[in-house]
Amino acid sequence: MISFLKLIRYKNLLMVLLTLVLTKYALINAFTSAISGLQFVLVAMAILCITAAGYIINDIYDVAADSINKPTKVFIGNTISKKNGVLAYFTLTTIGLTFGVYAAFIKEYISFSIFFIIAIVLLHWYSKSLKRIAIVGNIAISFLTALTIFMVFIFEARNIQSSSNIIEVIVHLFTSISVTIAVFLYIIFAFFMTLIREIIKDIEDINGDYASKMKTLPIIIGINRTKKIVLFISSLMFLFILIILKEELIHLPLLFWYTILFIISPFAWFLYKLVSSKTTKDFHFLSTLIKGIMFFGIVSMLLIKR
Repeated sequence: MISFLKLIRYKNLLMVLLTLVLTKYALINAFTSAISGLQFVLVAMAILCITAAGYIINDIYDVAADSINKPTKVFIGNTISKKNGVLAYFTLTTIGLTFGVYAAFIKEYISFSIFFIIAIVLLHWYSKSLKRIAIVGNIAISFLTALTIFMVFIFEARNIQSSSNIIEVIVHLFTSISVTIAVFLYIIFAFFMTLIREIIKDIEDINGDYASKMKTLPIIIGINRTKKIVLFISSLMFLFILIILKEELIHLPLLFWYTILFIISPFAWFLYKLVSSKTTKDFHFLSTLIKGIMFFGIVSMLLIKR
């Protein structure tokens, strides 16, 4: 049981669950009232099952590289047989897709099922081949991370209803715009912070990836050039957060100082350490630091008030 929980990255799944819960009950509900709790549970279960299945199929395809990069964390073929791993993958994928399709059905937008299908296909494609292609695999995972927030939003969004009261229509319109902007700011944050972390992890795992004949960015252009790309993307992201801080959060004192203390400050430290990082240990620290910044970024949803 312990091996299976580690295989599906239960800690990461808890982070995903936290993101889902805060997106609905903190971010979206700061602007508009809650929709169906049942729909949210179904969507959350679908996303968690599909994500867990994605971790399993990734490990199945990645045994050789992981045996070099992180030998103590290889479960497929050791504590869990490949056959049982494949069975668990198909079981979780089926359960996840079923929950997702049912959520779309009761929402009366069956076309929303496409989001779950895209996630399943992209995760399998990533595990099999995309992660071997420089930057493409990184973008795929970043997209899926951002998609998690978007999927909650798209299921929670209410259609603007016609009303004889023009004031209600105007208020509802501006409420919809506000929540949409807020959600997409977090989507941008999730996408680029994940992209930064994924590239950093490629640098950290360069030895195992090279042995597995992958074509990741650090293997193709070298670690130093890859660091410059990470520094460029990170600097743009840092500037983006500063702009949001100055233009939007200046009116929310608690969130303003929270952002400075828990996001801006550690991000500045990340940029400083990135320049001098050379060893696997250094890059592992940077990866962990970015993960921490992402955590505090998601938790900041609790401080958003209408």
